[in-house]
Amino acid sequence: MDSDKPTELTGDDFPDPEEEEKRLAQAAREANRLPELRLVMLGWRWPGKSLTGNTILGREEFRLERAAEFSVKRETVVDGRRVTVVDTPGWFSSQATPATYRQEIVRSVSMCSPGPHAFLLVVPVGMFTETDRARIEENLALFGEDVWKHTLLVFTWAEILREKTIERHIHREGRELQWVVDKCKKRYFVINNHVFGDHPQLPRLMEKIEKLVAEEGGPFKLRTEENAAQNQTNNENSNPNSVKEERELGARPKHNCSFSSLSSLRSVNEDGPQSLIEGVSD
Repeated sequence: MDSDKPTELTGDDFPDPEEEEKRLAQAAREANRLPELRLVMLGWRWPGKSLTGNTILGREEFRLERAAEFSVKRETVVDGRRVTVVDTPGWFSSQATPATYRQEIVRSVSMCSPGPHAFLLVVPVGMFTETDRARIEENLALFGEDVWKHTLLVFTWAEILREKTIERHIHREGRELQWVVDKCKKRYFVINNHVFGDHPQLPRLMEKIEKLVAEEGGPFKLRTEENAAQNQTNNENSNPNSVKEERELGARPKHNCSFSSLSSLRSVNEDGPQSLIEGVSD
């Protein structure tokens, strides 16, 4: 009998794979969405750390013409979220970070209580040396090992890439930069800091931060003040000349940063697709 015949399915009865993938991605974004985000900016004095903070805020709040000696907090709204941004004193590339700067860097956590959702470690596209890696390790150690789980690597000066992909850049820079990428669990983002106001990349950046928070089970919390104090003591003991260096630092010109001279950057004329992409760990 006709009623016993199996129902014949057509293409309309099956969901489109691309549409289904988009639907699931949207559902994941909505599940991860937070009403507010608390961010701490970390990095050198002149590679675009404060400028990236201004990009997120959509206005110039963090002064760029002089080096900040204290952590500064500002707030804004991005795509319906309240966003708190704390800019910290930039550290030096070739010299140990002064003790007063380290104290301010650690204080940034208490300025966005109950703790930052993410640390944005700002690194410009360019040559990356063993000294640069060591300086990052030294300063992030102030927060303890767990800080890496909550750190998103943000690449600035993306125009240097030209047609080279960020993945190729990371590979070419060798083990020092790859070590940092691995410590950040391959979470990174490339940002264009020449756009203010309604920045097209900000919603994507916020989503990546929210995904990080979801994967790590919540915001970062400094375990104890004693741990932070111990980390600072260890850094001072490992750098017996830090007091002398601190007196000599003052307001240094930009050439002290190994990233400050565009002329020193490696050639990036290699062939490759245009790609200012935001990481591979989606």
